[in-house]
Amino acid sequence: MPALAGVRLLSVALNLPGPVALARLVALGASAAKVEPPSGDPLVTYSRVWYDRLHTGVTVERLDLKGDAGRTRCDGLLGAADVLLTSQRPSALTRLGLGPARLAERFPALRTVSVVGDTAAPEQAGHDVTYQAEAGLLRDRLPVTLLADLVGAERVVTAVLLALRSAPGACLVVGLRDAVDDLRAPLHYGLTTDGGRLGGGDPAYGVYRTRDGYVALAALEPHFRARLYAALQLPLDAALADIMASRASAEWAAFGRRHDIPISPVSPGP
Repeated sequence: MPALAGVRLLSVALNLPGPVALARLVALGASAAKVEPPSGDPLVTYSRVWYDRLHTGVTVERLDLKGDAGRTRCDGLLGAADVLLTSQRPSALTRLGLGPARLAERFPALRTVSVVGDTAAPEQAGHDVTYQAEAGLLRDRLPVTLLADLVGAERVVTAVLLALRSAPGACLVVGLRDAVDDLRAPLHYGLTTDGGRLGGGDPAYGVYRTRDGYVALAALEPHFRARLYAALQLPLDAALADIMASRASAEWAAFGRRHDIPISPVSPGP
């Protein structure tokens, strides 16, 4: 039997963290309903294909929670749910009739998991890219993935599992900036700073230009390092840029497989 069979979720969480978490929870066997505003989830306009994938198996209703009819219908869904997921700021939830005081009064058994930008300042505006910028994880271009949203979604899944083991009425909060702050630990402790062990200071761990592209080399452990330099017939810890540039990326990938060394071509992406 699926782990969350019989668990009923209601989500009003929009954009990415909520839908990604909801999809994970549905895959674990939970049943899920989602309330969207009349205009729908903005994620539809960003990527309809991803939205559809994340909402497979989710019953979606568009309701105006600022009106009596919408609130009445939402109350019916709340009464049937075990856990409510939200991603709005606390003040917005109160305006929509989903503030903690009203929920505690009307639905005392309901557990809630709330996604906020920053647990220390939940009303402050922010987004994935601004959280990465504040954490020192951004350089001079937009990131290729959404760290705060995706790691935050995994924390939402964990929070739901914890909520289900907590007393009725439990309220858990997941902060997106908090999640990114934890991701900066390798930088904070000097591993990935410029010249750090994993930041270019170790010739056996890096990204190298090849004859036709780039490869990632990760011969970090002593046995991989020894095997690499022995196969290349170079002194241990010698510079590698010139020899890496002498072969094509596919040749280096085959070299890695042949000698059991972690080397992978850098994909250009979609």
